[in-house]
Amino acid sequence: MTRRGLLGRALGAAAAISALDSVNRLTGQTPDAPARIRDSFDFGWKFYKGDAPGAQQAGFADANWRSLDLPHDWSVEGPFVQTEPSGGAGGYAPTGTGWYRKRFRLPASYQNRKVSIEFDGVYQNSEVWINGQYLGKRPFGYISFAYDLTPHLNASGDNVVAVKVDNSPQPSSRWYSGSGIYRHTWLVAVNPVHVPQRGTFVTVPRVAKESAIVHVKTKVRNQRAMAATCALTTAIVDHDGKAVQTAVASQEIGPGVEYEFTQQITLDKPNLWNVAAPYLYKVRSTVRAGQQIVDEYETPFGVREALFDADRGFLLNGEHVKLNGVCLHHEGASVGAAVPERVWERRFEILREMGCNAIRTSHNPPAPEFLDLCDRMGFLVMNEAFDEWKAGKGQVRGNGYSRNYDEWHERDVTDFVRRDRNHPSVVLWSCGNEISDQTSEHGVEILRELIGIFHREDPTRPVTAGCDQIAAEPKPAPVEFLSLLDVVGYNYADRWRERRELYYSLDKLAHPNWRMIGTESSGMGGPRGDYRGFVPAATGQAVAAAATGTTPAGQFGGRGAGRGGFRGLDTEELWKFVHNHDYVAGDFMWTGIDYLGEAGGAARGATSGCIDSCGFPKDGYYFYQSQWTDKPMLHLFPHWNWKGREGQFLPVACYTNCDSVELFVNGKSVGVKGYLFPRYGMQGRYGQYAPGTQGGVRTTDDLHLAWDVPFEPGTLKAVGTKAGKVVAEVELSTTGDPAAIGLSVDRAAIRADRRDVSHITVKVLDAQGRLHPDADNEVTFEIQGEGKLIGVDNGNMAEMAADFKGKVRKAFHGMCLAIVQSTANGGQIRVTATSPGLKPATVTIATKA
Repeated sequence: MTRRGLLGRALGAAAAISALDSVNRLTGQTPDAPARIRDSFDFGWKFYKGDAPGAQQAGFADANWRSLDLPHDWSVEGPFVQTEPSGGAGGYAPTGTGWYRKRFRLPASYQNRKVSIEFDGVYQNSEVWINGQYLGKRPFGYISFAYDLTPHLNASGDNVVAVKVDNSPQPSSRWYSGSGIYRHTWLVAVNPVHVPQRGTFVTVPRVAKESAIVHVKTKVRNQRAMAATCALTTAIVDHDGKAVQTAVASQEIGPGVEYEFTQQITLDKPNLWNVAAPYLYKVRSTVRAGQQIVDEYETPFGVREALFDADRGFLLNGEHVKLNGVCLHHEGASVGAAVPERVWERRFEILREMGCNAIRTSHNPPAPEFLDLCDRMGFLVMNEAFDEWKAGKGQVRGNGYSRNYDEWHERDVTDFVRRDRNHPSVVLWSCGNEISDQTSEHGVEILRELIGIFHREDPTRPVTAGCDQIAAEPKPAPVEFLSLLDVVGYNYADRWRERRELYYSLDKLAHPNWRMIGTESSGMGGPRGDYRGFVPAATGQAVAAAATGTTPAGQFGGRGAGRGGFRGLDTEELWKFVHNHDYVAGDFMWTGIDYLGEAGGAARGATSGCIDSCGFPKDGYYFYQSQWTDKPMLHLFPHWNWKGREGQFLPVACYTNCDSVELFVNGKSVGVKGYLFPRYGMQGRYGQYAPGTQGGVRTTDDLHLAWDVPFEPGTLKAVGTKAGKVVAEVELSTTGDPAAIGLSVDRAAIRADRRDVSHITVKVLDAQGRLHPDADNEVTFEIQGEGKLIGVDNGNMAEMAADFKGKVRKAFHGMCLAIVQSTANGGQIRVTATSPGLKPATVTIATKA
């Protein structure tokens, strides 16, 4: 069963002792009982914020504890205050200690089976008990893990799972971590002869259009007291559920023994997995002991060849693909670290529209469903493990991963790789980000051991690291360290503009066999809609729009607010270099989306994303869209509401993939601007010649167009052409005062499963229905029907006191967001948004069982 299907199970009645009883397909052991049961364990938990001595005991009184469902992150519930020990690095979020307990009974179908509990992620220092019996501790908050419950279960009575979460050592992270059981939980029941967790490894050593060789390793464990004669049938199942090829093998497996089958299957005329058509197969492993089916285990996979080449960059199925990447942290702003799958899916849809095809999981293993989505949606993933090795970082004061590295790193990497190595989206492992050990005397040996673990568990994928000391003075990362990496990762190749040649070109000359990638680079961030610094405050002629490079909104480059100085055209220049040089496999921009944490001053997050925390695109989003997509587009900025600035020259700019753009103010042309060469002219290279005037078109070799325009109220209109034909038009008008609320939803119908969500976008409009770009009206939400409000946001990281879980949020530059989640009942969710002096609005969302 796929993860999406599994997430649809366990809807449960609130009055039941356990949601497990309500979702199980059977009420007793019958001949039709499934060989393997994997049920959601998310519903019906009790929670206490703080320490509770004795809470691990089954008889502990928890009636007064809060009832909730998982995933759950208590940090995002706030309040966010600057006195919190998490500090600006952690977004000033509350942390501390918390306890979770769940009481349940085993259904009859679980009898005589091996029963385990799986946690997709608990942040951090989790300890788990079953019926008062200690199961273990897992310090790393991003790793998935499991415990065997079988020896301690009451087969016919109540059982109690207790989990202690200790996130009190602070600061523990350089970004917002969240606190609690913030990912999904599962209860798994298998027969004594079974495929163990993560017991399959599927590789495709030969890929061609005519046929592919699929190599499948399958572990089978015999926990019977006697030997078992096992037959393994391995079927490759296509997207429609049809078995298109099978292989069978047999083996007698002794008691207490685990045996690994190795099978090779030829798949004729395979459907290849790629970014445009991410076709997924499944390996269905059916285990028989004698004549009885004792286990069925499914492993999604894709048929694809992913190669990094020292000269040609990245090749997918033999074709050159530039990695147009973004770095993403693991949280979802108003929902914290407990991110519903649909929140990620919507974010990925927005990134895909930008032309993004690659994601770096900065700087930790992601949730399993994150990678499931990447598989289905065609994103290429750099899957990252750590932000620290042995040496810590100053921001976390010894509370980061370094305190557990020696004891846990091998087990964590092993579990990480085994969990994720079957995902076709994962094309590159990253063993660390900006690791302090890069320049330590032991750094080379640490890296050598780590790469050995990665290669032992997955010999098919290369390993990189995000290196920020390649040209550092006075002590750069040693060549021996960098040469160990399968792909050399460059963090901030634009860190020192005058030395960029040292990062790429000179390294290419000195080390021609190095494979190179930009693991992290400057993006175009800043608060959405904030044009201070871009639009001059004083009267007089504006500086030519591209030249300032000092704007909080991050136009034309820079790392974004709170991430150091702005460096003007660095982002454009770096992209030209990456595009022009095939040997640079691609680049991962910091960041795709704004995130909580890594904040400076009175703010709870960083605005370095080209998309804000609500998922609303900023101007920088359209820069990347202009470079990464072919569909004609044109984005014009800033807004045209500048009351009191009449007659002053203001900069107007656009990002476009058109050849030229003509700008009009109230119907009068203010000139045609164009690129010196079309974007993919000169054999796909950007032009390098001096700009000038060609055929009445003022040309530039920048990657944006800009005008200085005297402001007058009315309408700006931009008309874009390609090959002499008009292909895009956009208008910006001076608006009236705020008059009404406008609501829209990303989906008007969602599943009634207590998990699915709908995003409601709020816009403050004038009387003509136009977005007011500076509106900050306070909006109140009322929810009726089969849903609940789980998050409100507006993208303004400086609003420290605003409650992500409240019902009120001010608009920020005319917009804000509400997220509603379904109940288990079909029906409707009615959302009404009101604000004093504005016409209210209502939207209805259907929920379908």
